[in-house]
Amino acid sequence: MTQITNRTSFDKAQQILPIAPKPLGAHPAILSNGRQMGHDTPMPPVQKSRLKGRHYLVLFSLFLAVIAPSFGAGYYLWAVAADQFVSRVGFTVRQEDTSSAIDLLGGLTSLSATSSSDNDILHEFIHSQKLVSDVDQALDLKQLWSRPQNDVIFSIQSDAAIEQLGLYWNRMVRISTSRSSGLIEVEVRAFDPVDAKRIAETVFDMSSRMINALSSIAQEDAVRHSRDELEAALERLREARAQVTAFRNQHQLVNPALDLKTQSGLMGALQVQQAETVIEIDLLRDTVRETDPRLETAKKKLGAIQARLDVERQKLGMGNAEQDPAAFASIVGEYERLVVDREFAERTYVTALAEFDAAKAEARRQSRYLAAYMQPTQAETPEYPRRLMQWLFVTLFLFLVWSIAVLIGYSIKDRR
Repeated sequence: MTQITNRTSFDKAQQILPIAPKPLGAHPAILSNGRQMGHDTPMPPVQKSRLKGRHYLVLFSLFLAVIAPSFGAGYYLWAVAADQFVSRVGFTVRQEDTSSAIDLLGGLTSLSATSSSDNDILHEFIHSQKLVSDVDQALDLKQLWSRPQNDVIFSIQSDAAIEQLGLYWNRMVRISTSRSSGLIEVEVRAFDPVDAKRIAETVFDMSSRMINALSSIAQEDAVRHSRDELEAALERLREARAQVTAFRNQHQLVNPALDLKTQSGLMGALQVQQAETVIEIDLLRDTVRETDPRLETAKKKLGAIQARLDVERQKLGMGNAEQDPAAFASIVGEYERLVVDREFAERTYVTALAEFDAAKAEARRQSRYLAAYMQPTQAETPEYPRRLMQWLFVTLFLFLVWSIAVLIGYSIKDRR
């Protein structure tokens, strides 16, 4: 009876309470069998994820593109690749500049300097095909670097062309240069430590010869230039001396300066006699008549002295130089000009001769040379190939390539 009453009360409550409307857009869930799932229907169980065909394909591609080549590279590096030994040699270019003869005569000095372009020249020379060919002729590089028969990656063929040998040379010979200090270090690799040292010694010797050749060319240029300057100075001195000799022959004078002193002394003596004669005439006029023979003789003597003074003045150029261009003063002036030219030519010749002697002394001395601060070394343990680093690099590269290929494949699949 009580249950019936409660059921009646529940039905009345449902009639009184409003029914909540369903939200817009809400649809009942549809089960896999096509029926709708209500609020009291339980959720279906989550199925376990399973590997599909594309997953197996990705794993197979990982093995094929990464794992297998990585193991192959490791096997080759540790089982096939031959050990490489390193020999190092370090050197620098030393250059000594001496003062020229003009600077030495003037008391000037200059410090020695080193040209930075020499290091650049050496760097390019060591990488040049000419050096590779010369070293190959001296040591047979193809035979030295083709000794490992099975190592086809790190060795070179015995019949390789010079272009291939040059590319392989850049792999086996490394150069490091310091711009600030001018030091050059060369690292040479070979499959035998003795061979590496021999190649390093040959590179150093040929580099030293090249620097000596550059120094010889510069010294020959300096000597040739000094010789030309000396010949020009000598020719100038000959011309100056020839002009002085011709002047002396023309005027029949050895040293016009000495003749000028003699002429000046003669004029001084004539002027003294002129003064004495004038005084004598004045005294005679006070004591004798004008017709006295002594007065007439004194006047004639004064006239002769005056005439001689005029002649001597004409010789010294004290008269009219335009009427008498061969005046003694003009002759002395021309002679002094020729003497100055001759003295200047003599000084120029002395300077040129000093420069020529200095250039020859410099040519006999080695002013630019290659100084080794580290002699070629001989290794005891191999340094190359760096197997672990190269294996990691190969593996990482293969993995990156494989990852990019997989991502591209999935992106193409998603677009479809």
